[in-house]
Amino acid sequence: MRAQSHVVGVALMLGIAVLALGTLTAGVGTLIDSQTADADAQRVAEGFDRAIQGVERTGTHSHDLSFTGGQLHTVDRTMRVLNNGTVVASVEADALVYERGDRRVLSLAGAVVRDQDGNTFLTGTPPITHSERTDVLLVGAPKLNASRFSLSGGDGVTATLRTNVSHERRDLGTGEFSVAIETDSPDPFRRFFAEQGATVESRTFAGDEVASVVATYPGVRQGYLVVHDLRLEVTHG
Repeated sequence: MRAQSHVVGVALMLGIAVLALGTLTAGVGTLIDSQTADADAQRVAEGFDRAIQGVERTGTHSHDLSFTGGQLHTVDRTMRVLNNGTVVASVEADALVYERGDRRVLSLAGAVVRDQDGNTFLTGTPPITHSERTDVLLVGAPKLNASRFSLSGGDGVTATLRTNVSHERRDLGTGEFSVAIETDSPDPFRRFFAEQGATVESRTFAGDEVASVVATYPGVRQGYLVVHDLRLEVTHG
């Protein structure tokens, strides 16, 4: 009877050990997947910052972007400039988006946004500047101008991002200007505009998929809009 109890005890201990080992293995696997996803998101964010350059670049440029898993695609997004509440300029800026699980990176309006574990933050800011001394507002509006596409894979993807950048400057006259960016990641844009001293609100424009962050700069200013047309092409390497 004692021998039988001993055998049962050993079997029970072995069962617990196997269960613990399985739990540990699963935990290690989850940790590795999480670290890989983090590395992918970081690499894509840095790649977006290098590849989607509209302000400081003219002419052709290419950059290879690699990730081990996830999806890369475009979405429709619009930037607008308003003068005294009336839209005076509208740019189909669009956004380049990378998603893997709860990791998300997007390039929109010249900014690079990372969304991870519910925390959303900018790793690159929009090219929008103003001066209270000269009463000037300069709005840079990078425009992807890309065909719709979607790339995905679980065994590694390499994409080449090619741009051919040109610039167009528009004089918007004077008035009280607002800048509106259509985005489903509003919080970092709200913080960016608030730090510039703008009054920030949300507004949904007709025809848009999601609401826009609308930032109104106080006082009468001279407004300029510079559209940076990237003519982006993405090919699967």
